[in-house]
Amino acid sequence: MLGLNLLYILIIVFYCLSVLGYFIDFIQNNQKVNRIAFWLLSIVWILQLVFLGLRALEYSRLPIMTIFEGMFFYAWILVTFSLIINRLYRMDFLIFFVNLIGFSVLTISIFAPAGDVSSQLAELFILELLIIHVVVLLLSYATFTLSFSFSMLYFLQHQMLKKKRWGERMTRTGNLSNLEKRSFIFALIGFPLMLIGLILGMIWAWIKFETIPWYDLKVLSSFIVLIVYGIYLFQYQVKKKRGYNLALLNIAAFLVLLINYFLSSSFSEFHIW
Repeated sequence: MLGLNLLYILIIVFYCLSVLGYFIDFIQNNQKVNRIAFWLLSIVWILQLVFLGLRALEYSRLPIMTIFEGMFFYAWILVTFSLIINRLYRMDFLIFFVNLIGFSVLTISIFAPAGDVSSQLAELFILELLIIHVVVLLLSYATFTLSFSFSMLYFLQHQMLKKKRWGERMTRTGNLSNLEKRSFIFALIGFPLMLIGLILGMIWAWIKFETIPWYDLKVLSSFIVLIVYGIYLFQYQVKKKRGYNLALLNIAAFLVLLINYFLSSSFSEFHIW
């Protein structure tokens, strides 16, 4: 246990240095610092994977069952996506925003219950269906985070164009059209993932308890998230809406997602884990 704690602290330190490096590059356009930040992020990914593996061995289960584990796994997914996107697109500013969120989630997880689930909950989580339910939802959160990050870059570039702040920083944020398109694509991926995750959760609840917690705050807020993102996707694909206001709608949708992720669990009677 002490070894896991030390590893967790090491992950926080390396992650902090990586995000700081990307921030310096964001301000000063320092490619040397950017490369260091990338390699630090790669080390963070490896250490996170080792941490998850060791925790899985310690508790003999997939380490996504507690609030702490869910947040840690979510941060690991964001780091994974960041490394892949860096390889495919080399969008440094996007990596900075995504990992700023990932680092925030990881540091907040310090205050989450980190122990093993109780014997009663451990019995409930035996069903593989529930494991798939959790993993799919965490993947949806990660893809929505990427969608949000593209919209934030769109927002920043729009503000720079509006204030006529021409410069290399503006070009590094990416083309407005591409940012808008990629934001839509990741939201489009996240929407069915979240829908599937919710359906799997309902099937599991029915099998285990012969009831579906329709009035649970976590369930209700999750459907609100789907509705907001559904409106965004409808406006983009059907109404052919484009531009600044659509980016703001996507940013607002992510804020609703954050409220669902962090707050509703605290007031949920069903999602006590």
